[in-house]
This record gives sequence, C-alpha cells and structure tokens, in this order.
Amino acid sequence: MTSFVAPDGTLLAYRELEGDRDEGDGDGGGGGGHGDPVICLPGGPADSRYLGDLGGLSAYRRLILLDLRGTGLSALPEDPTSYRCDRQVADVEALREHLGLARADVLAHSGGANLAMRYAARHPSRVGRLALIAPGVRAVGVDIDGPMRRALALRRKDEPWFPAAFAGLQAITGGTGTDSDWEAIAPFLRGRWDAQARLHHAAGRPVNGEAVAHFAAEGAFDPEATRAALAVFGSSVLLLAGEFDLNSPPGAVAECAGLFPRATFVEQPGAGHYPWMDDPGRFAATVSAFLE
Repeated sequence: MTSFVAPDGTLLAYRELEGDRDEGDGDGGGGGGHGDPVICLPGGPADSRYLGDLGGLSAYRRLILLDLRGTGLSALPEDPTSYRCDRQVADVEALREHLGLARADVLAHSGGANLAMRYAARHPSRVGRLALIAPGVRAVGVDIDGPMRRALALRRKDEPWFPAAFAGLQAITGGTGTDSDWEAIAPFLRGRWDAQARLHHAAGRPVNGEAVAHFAAEGAFDPEATRAALAVFGSSVLLLAGEFDLNSPPGAVAECAGLFPRATFVEQPGAGHYPWMDDPGRFAATVSAFLE
C-alpha cells in the first residue's frame, strides 16, 4: 500500500497491481511496468479491495486502485463535507500528479463513475481513455425508475431466490424499503448468486456510513454543466453494463453513452453489477482491448 497527500491534507492510500503481483510496497512514483497505469475508482464508497484484480485486467495494465477518503486504508478527513463527490475530484487530480502522469487512463465502477465523469468534465485534457463499468449515472442526471428496475428483475423470475428478492424490490421502489429489503435484492446485482458471489457481497459492503451519506449530498452533482462538458470530451469512452444489473440497467447506461461524442457501449451477457466476477475472461478481454 502506498499513499499521497490530498490538497486538504488528508492522507490517501492506493494499491498497485501488476500481473499476479501486488506492488503495494513500492515507492508509488508511477514508473515502469509491463503496462501503462490505469487509475481505478471504486464505488460505494467502499474499500477498493472488492475490485480484486478486475478479472485479470492487471495482466494487461498496471492498476492503481484508489481508496477514496475515509475508506480502506485512506484516512478520515477532518471535514466530513469533503466526502462529497465533486470535492473528491481534487483527490483524483492529486493522484495523477503524484504518479507523474501527464494524462491518465481512468476506470471507474458504479458510484465511482460519477466521480470519474466529474473529473473528466473538470480536467478533460488530463484523461486518456475512460472506462465506466456498471456506472452510476446521477452525475449526468440519467433517470432510473422503478418500472425499469422491475422489468429487468422479472427476467429472472425462474431463479430460486426470486420471490424474496422481488418482494424486497417492490418495497424499495414503493418507498417502504428497510435494511432487510436492501439485503434481499443482492442477488439481482449478480449474474449468478453462488457461494463466491455471497462472499464477495459480504466483503464489499461500505462500512463508513458518513462517507456514503455525504458522497451524493446536495451540491455533489451538477448534471446540466457535466453533460455540457462531456458533450465535447475528446477522449474515447467505454461504458460497460451487465445484462441483469438492476443498479445500472443497460438502458440507462446506453443513454449515458449517448452523452459522449466518442463512446462505445457494451452489454456483457449474463452479468450483473460486478461483471468481472461473472465472466472474468470476457470482461478483461473487452476492457483491455479498449484501453489499448
């Protein structure tokens, strides 16, 4: 694990993964390696370790996995309002500078895609290629409503876990959802709900409730301004959605892709919100080809 100091003095941590070797004990200077570095932004906000090696993507590129402030091994900030998505743009820029990169390829998952899009909007010349995996779309104001999620959920009505999961979804979309309902819908975020998926789900839960609460607080997003900036974003963008992902439905991700002038939309068959878990080989091949 390596660290750097954010503009407000918060100590932030990141890991480097290259091939099957964890390079976290290096000096973090961003030099050398069989692949150019890719800054990876997790969702949650949660410990970046849930990303693993992104289905073996580290065999193609050097992954720089950032622990967002207050998560993983990154420090708690003195000012809790600095958890807000737009304010963490400065953290990503500080990491790029720390790595000594004139331009950085960026990969972001889930809620981290909101941060990546805000970063690309503010610092377009600093972004090489941008890969948004099962992206959150609040930063650009794409709407995901209850009927969209329910229609997608019904495609899995033959799964043994469906009745309990669908009841939980109905409660959530109806505005009466409880913590147990949110737990019940976990299978809808996976291409398959097996022992490996259950373990990954348990390990990947966000633990810093304050970071989660502030990330999307009032002022975190400015969809109109972000859309305008991304409409002239010159770099290539990949938006990858899982076929069954209720968090980031393919239709919403495709709509988000339409906001970029140079975007490629890919729907990974049989995948949920964590496509590198459902089919690692397909995922790594798709993303590595785009990044190269």
